[in-house]
Amino acid sequence: MSDQPNDLLAARRAKLERIRAQGVDPFPHDFPGVTAVAEVQEPWQALEAGEERDDAYRIAGRLSARRGQGKMAFLDIVDRSGRMQVQARADVLGEDAMAQLVDFDLGDLVGIDGTIFASRSGELTLKVTGFTLLAKSLRPPPDKHHGLQDVETRYRRRELDLIANEEARELFAMRAKVVSTLRRALDDDGFIEVETPVLQPLYGGALARPFVTHHNSLDRDLYLRIATELYLKRCIVGGLERVYELGKDFRNEGLSTKHNPEFTMVEWYEAYADYGNAMDRVEEIVISIAAAISYDGPYDFSAPWPRVPLAQAIKDETGIDITANADRESLVAAIAASDKVSLDVEDRPWPSLVDDLLSKYVEPKVTNPIFITDYPVELSPFAKSHRSEEGLVERFEAFCGGMEFANAFSELNDPDEQRRRFDDQVRLAEEGDDESQPYDELFVQALEQGMPPTAGVGLGIDRLVMMMSGRDSIREVVLFPAMRD
Repeated sequence: MSDQPNDLLAARRAKLERIRAQGVDPFPHDFPGVTAVAEVQEPWQALEAGEERDDAYRIAGRLSARRGQGKMAFLDIVDRSGRMQVQARADVLGEDAMAQLVDFDLGDLVGIDGTIFASRSGELTLKVTGFTLLAKSLRPPPDKHHGLQDVETRYRRRELDLIANEEARELFAMRAKVVSTLRRALDDDGFIEVETPVLQPLYGGALARPFVTHHNSLDRDLYLRIATELYLKRCIVGGLERVYELGKDFRNEGLSTKHNPEFTMVEWYEAYADYGNAMDRVEEIVISIAAAISYDGPYDFSAPWPRVPLAQAIKDETGIDITANADRESLVAAIAASDKVSLDVEDRPWPSLVDDLLSKYVEPKVTNPIFITDYPVELSPFAKSHRSEEGLVERFEAFCGGMEFANAFSELNDPDEQRRRFDDQVRLAEEGDDESQPYDELFVQALEQGMPPTAGVGLGIDRLVMMMSGRDSIREVVLFPAMRD
């Protein structure tokens, strides 16, 4: 969105100075006693056209439209709950006050005192008995008829998007409801919300590249966390037994419709449970969120969700059996022989190729929610070995609408096995895998204190909101997404 013409900006600044010259503070400190527009309107839905009441209210919001002048004018005031028409009359306010009110610019923030009535067309309206300028808008708002359509501007200048588009305000109110519903579900089930470090001396808990920063006083490099997993499991070791954290994680990866380098995750860990219990809880929580927001989109969230082993899901879509091709050479040969698969295999380790088969050939085909289960151990350095399938771990990912939104394990709690897994990750790093997990000795020592059987889940809030709102880009559901210069 280009800057407005200088004459428009100059005209608004000139008006600001005139207001000040009249002895009016254009930026007062407060305006107590405001009632939300929706709360004003709710009790009076049955008011008949032309009917007036003495009930007085105070509302506040942005001036979005103005009709009429002289002896009577109608103005629209918008707050986060909705729009309300107000009627200004010179015989009520006086000539000077009336002239001052109708001279306000669109976009100005205004407080209104008035009494309720229904206009001749039946629209609920406040008859203005007093008003206060709350903040002078020095820039014109986006076009009221067409809203703000330019996608780049909507993301870079989210405040303009929220001013212009009621749908944007509704989306982020819905996102807040998703978060509060999730929190309430975990709180009600006895989970404790905790906070762990964002700046970490050693990143871990996922396979991703970190952001690196430098702490001047400590004179050491630190990492923005890529996950909260390792610290939360140390809480389990300490006896908290059911913990969760909802907050930001950071991964230094490419931008896409599904990836923002700063994203919101909830991770929860439950002692004495396994990945089957975790599937049940994810299913229950997502269904409760869909109910809370009155979801009416294309996906069917009703239980039970299908549970399909990863090897079977890949074979169904590609014809490649990763179980029968359990080393890099044979898997590369199977990919080369396939007429359904085209992957860059050069210098790629086996786990990375398997992950690509999943993300490029299985994930995009998913519509309704599904659990894909039982992953190779090489893809899951923190998951517990499968109790009946050698070479696999008890892990699932939840998918819906062509993307993964949750990841969970029966958590590995054998410290010696964890050491071996870390060693394997180090070898993968030496082979060129820049998203492998670094060795974390302090975490292993925590496991040596003893960690009970535990189920752990990571669920992406941004992607969950994408699913629930029908948005196809993560930038739509993040208030201020990362953007190129």
